[in-house]
Amino acid sequence: MTPAEWSVVLLSLKVGLVATLATLPVAFAIAWFLARSRIPGKILIEAIVYLPLVVPPVVTGWMLLLAFAPSGPLGMIGGRVLFRWTGAAIAAGVMALPLMVRAIRLSIEAVDARLEGAARTLGASPWRVFRTITLPLSLPGVLAGTVLGFARSLGEFGATITFVSNVPGQTQTLPLAIYAALQRPDGDAIALRLSALSVAIALVALIASELLARRMRARMIHGV
Repeated sequence: MTPAEWSVVLLSLKVGLVATLATLPVAFAIAWFLARSRIPGKILIEAIVYLPLVVPPVVTGWMLLLAFAPSGPLGMIGGRVLFRWTGAAIAAGVMALPLMVRAIRLSIEAVDARLEGAARTLGASPWRVFRTITLPLSLPGVLAGTVLGFARSLGEFGATITFVSNVPGQTQTLPLAIYAALQRPDGDAIALRLSALSVAIALVALIASELLARRMRARMIHGV
């Protein structure tokens, strides 16, 4: 691994972590709303949330570009994110959001509403019910959604290259660096090294997530 390749790895980790941590509160709020709300038209909101899963990532990147362009609704901050790593984090977060919402929503829906109702009848405030019952019981799903979001952020390509281009040192994450290496006659070795490292990082994250989830489930079952 050359210093330039290590810089790509570090940039990818930074983009993935920032995208995941920034998206997690939003994903949890949306998942909570979808799991608990009974308002009419909720199916349309679900469709909009899950839309990045089914449309081409290039379309998502183009929509972000329109939104953050100088004439767009978010143009006032476009100069801070266009062709910068922060823009890559935004693109990665948008693409990871549906997966995170899906995993967290299923976990919240699996929490027995009778436990929450019993706690409320005993005088517990909504915040205490959430803190002591809903969140602990849904934590394995939150963890799974977080890891899925991080893995998706590391692998994001189409929306990123469309939104913030492929700028070495700024927006060139692992997928973009692999793509750039494959365009070079002598880039096979670079692409192989970066691909192997990408797989290794993803495997470590998924294994760590599964071990933590098992430990949390065991603690909840045994009450320790």
